[in-house]
Amino acid sequence: MDFILLVISSFGLLLNPVTLTYVVLGFLIGTIFAAIPGLTATLALALLLPLTYSLDVTTALMACASIYMAGMCGGSITATTINIPGAPSSMMTALEGYPMQQRGQGALALGHAALGSMVGGGLGAVLLIILAPFIAKASLLVQTPGKFSLIAFALIVVVAAQRGKITKAAIAACLGLMLATIGLDSMVPIARLTFGVPALTAGIDLMPVIIGTFAISEILIQAGSIAEHRKLSKEILKANPIKRRDFIPPLSSVREIGLWCYLKSSAIGYLVGTLPGAGGSMGSFLAYVEAVRTSKNPESFGKGNPKGIAAAESANNAVCGGAFVPMLTFGIPGDPITAIVLGVLVINGIQPGPQLLADQAGLVAPMLASLLFSAVILIPLTLFLLGPYFIRIVSIRKDVLYGSIALLAVVGSYVATYSVFQMYLALVLGILAYFLRKNGFPVITLLLGFILGPNLEDFLRRSLTLSNGNPLTFITSLDSLFFILLTLFFVYFLAIRKPMENPAASIKSN
Repeated sequence: MDFILLVISSFGLLLNPVTLTYVVLGFLIGTIFAAIPGLTATLALALLLPLTYSLDVTTALMACASIYMAGMCGGSITATTINIPGAPSSMMTALEGYPMQQRGQGALALGHAALGSMVGGGLGAVLLIILAPFIAKASLLVQTPGKFSLIAFALIVVVAAQRGKITKAAIAACLGLMLATIGLDSMVPIARLTFGVPALTAGIDLMPVIIGTFAISEILIQAGSIAEHRKLSKEILKANPIKRRDFIPPLSSVREIGLWCYLKSSAIGYLVGTLPGAGGSMGSFLAYVEAVRTSKNPESFGKGNPKGIAAAESANNAVCGGAFVPMLTFGIPGDPITAIVLGVLVINGIQPGPQLLADQAGLVAPMLASLLFSAVILIPLTLFLLGPYFIRIVSIRKDVLYGSIALLAVVGSYVATYSVFQMYLALVLGILAYFLRKNGFPVITLLLGFILGPNLEDFLRRSLTLSNGNPLTFITSLDSLFFILLTLFFVYFLAIRKPMENPAASIKSN
C-alpha cells in the first residue's frame, strides 16, 4: 500500500512544467518513430539515451516510460492507413484496420486502436503498480544458484521464441555473451579478449552496443529502399483528410466489442509481457486469436472488424506493464525497450533487483506514474489533436531522415562515453548487426546476451564457489530446479512440440 501511495503522489511531479515537457515530448517522439515504417520506439530510445545524461534520473526514467507506451500504440497509425505496421506489435491491427481504411473508416479504426491502447496500457500499468511489490518480495526467496538458472531461463526462452531462427538466435546470443566478456574480469583482475588493445581493457560500453545494433544497422538496412518509400509517400498524400471528430468511436460500437474483450486481451498482454523476450507482437497475436475463437462471427475477421483492433491493441499496450516486472525485480529485460531502460538504470548506478522497490522506490514510482499517465491521458489526447497529421510523417524524404539519424547516432555514441574508440565500436557493431540482420539473425538476442552475460557469469561462478565446484547445486537448490524445469517446459512448447506437429513446416522454416 505504501508503494501505491508513493506512485499516486508521484503524479505531482507532472505538475512541474519541465518534467511534463519531457514526458510529452518523449511520447510524441516515440509516436512519430513508431508510426514511420522501419523506425521503432526502440530506435528512438537508443538515439535519445545520451540525452538522459543531462537530465536527473527521475525525469529520464519518466521520459523513457512515455516513449515506451507511445511505441506500442504509434505503430497502429501506418498499419491502418497504408497496411504497413510501423511496429511489429501492430501487425494484427493491420489485418482489420486497413480494410476499414479502404471502406473510408480509417479514422474510426484509429479511434478503436487508441481506445484499446488506452485501456490495455492503463490496466497493464495498474497491475504493475499493484503486483510489483509482492513480486519483489517473492524474488527475495531466489538464491544465487536460482538467479543463474533464472537468467539462463530468460536467454534460452528468448532464443526458443524465435520460431524458425532458433539456431541463428542462439549464435547471436553467444556473440553477445562473448562481447560481454571483453575487458577486466569482475572477480580476478585479469584482462580478457583484449588482443593487446589497451582501449578494450575497460570493456565495451553498453551505449555503443545499443546504438550500433539498433540505430546504425537500421540505417544501413533502410538505405536500400528509398524508391519504395517515395512511392509510399505519394499514396499517403492522396489520402482524404481526416477530421478530429472522426477519431471518436461511437458508444454502440464499443458496446458491441464488449468490456470483457478489453479486459481479457489486457490480461493476456500483461502475462505475455512478463515472459522475457515475448514482446508486444506475441501478446497482440494471442489476444487476436482469442478474439476470433470466441467470436460469434469469426468469418468477419480480416475484413475490418473493430473487435480485432481492440483485442490486438489492448494486448500489446498491456505488455508494457508486464515487461517491467522481470526488469525491475530481477534485472532481466522483457523486450528490447526495457533492455534500454535497464541500461538507463545501470548507467545511473541503479541496480535492478529484489531490493530496488524497497531501497529506491522513490525513483521507480515516478516512472510507473508516467507509464499510467501516458496510457490514460496522452494516447487519446495525442491522437485526437494530431491524428490527421500523423499519417503524413512517412512523406518525409527518407535520405534526409536517415542522414539525420546517422548523425545523431554517431554523435550520441561519443557523447555517451566521450571516447572516440567507443564511437568507432558503435560503427563496427552496427555493420556487424547489419550483416546479421540481412542473414536472418535476430539482434535482440545479441543485445540481451550482452546485457545479461556479466550477471550470468557472475552467478555461475559464485554458485560453484559456494558449492566447492559441485554443479549439482543447480539441481539440489529448489529455486534453481524450479527455473530449470520451467526452462524445459517452455523449450518443449516453443521449440519442440510445434515443429513435431508440423515437421514439413519446420523443415521449410529452417
